Amino acid sequence: MLKPVALADQASKIALGLIALANLLFVISVAAVLLLGMSGARAETVPACSGEDLLSKLEREEPTKLADIRREAAKTLNGKGLLWKIKKDGLEPSYLFGTMHLTDKRVTRLTDAAQTAFDQSNTVIIEATDVLDEKQVALSLMRHPELMMLPGTETLKTLLSPEQAEIVNAALTRRGIPPGSVIKMQPWMLTAAVSIPACEFARRKTGLAILDVKLAEDAQAGGKAIAGLETVISQLQAMASLPTEFHVNGLVQTLQLGDKIDDVFETMIVIYQHGEIGLIWPLFQALLPAADREGYAEFEQVMITTRNYGMVENAQAYLKEGNAFIAVGALHLPGKEGIVELLREQGYEVTRAD
Repeated sequence: MLKPVALADQASKIALGLIALANLLFVISVAAVLLLGMSGARAETVPACSGEDLLSKLEREEPTKLADIRREAAKTLNGKGLLWKIKKDGLEPSYLFGTMHLTDKRVTRLTDAAQTAFDQSNTVIIEATDVLDEKQVALSLMRHPELMMLPGTETLKTLLSPEQAEIVNAALTRRGIPPGSVIKMQPWMLTAAVSIPACEFARRKTGLAILDVKLAEDAQAGGKAIAGLETVISQLQAMASLPTEFHVNGLVQTLQLGDKIDDVFETMIVIYQHGEIGLIWPLFQALLPAADREGYAEFEQVMITTRNYGMVENAQAYLKEGNAFIAVGALHLPGKEGIVELLREQGYEVTRAD
């Protein structure tokens, strides 16, 4: 089993393991929907978000390094832009929109261009429409208990080394979670549960919807058709297909991050506001130790690239109908195998519209 990256000693530099980053990206891009029904009683107050924007920190303390990061980000194909117009001869135009699965107003408030594209659409497509029905998600998970709980005699205790168990138990205890109460939970599910910042979790307790759900609800209220490209179960099965070692190390490293998780979320929101999705990987690559790159590469292939191909295939019918507004996690847009480029390979003209 891989030795956990010693993150505590690097906290002052906001360093984190690549596998921890992968797990946080999973929460931001997929697992946020899981926690919609896990918020319990409604929050009476919503604590202020406390994360620090790492871009601003670099601007103050290491501007040369930030300039290098931005130069590297500029090499990312289709790395800028959240709204893209999709055209093809004989078809009504459609739009592709990159989302972030959070409730923060900076995320859920659409730009004028995105709002206009949304308003003019006949059909709104999100990643998974089953997230609109918490009971349906719960029933689906009951039919797939292996996605939530460890099988047979396996427990976190049997998966963790003594050193890892000490880190996990101490971190869970600090969060008020008795380690024994989650001993049968799948490591990646536990990681998702402890990754959401307190302010985001509290907002969900008040009933606020993440952007994708808000778009679908607004579409329903406006009489638009809605559709999905995936299902929650297919998304979770993709994450579950990654090696157990990946998930165990992700849990350990994520718990070691502590409050630094909030910095990652804040930075992601700032990047999202500016539509600079191609900046994410160069930024965190520059801040990360070199360990775990193989594990991260496998995560990227399974959770982003492979799903890109599936979403493009499943979007074809809606694109042929035209006037579609396709909203998927922004991490799926950029790159040589991102959705923007894959659509171009299918013969569509895809241009920035924001």
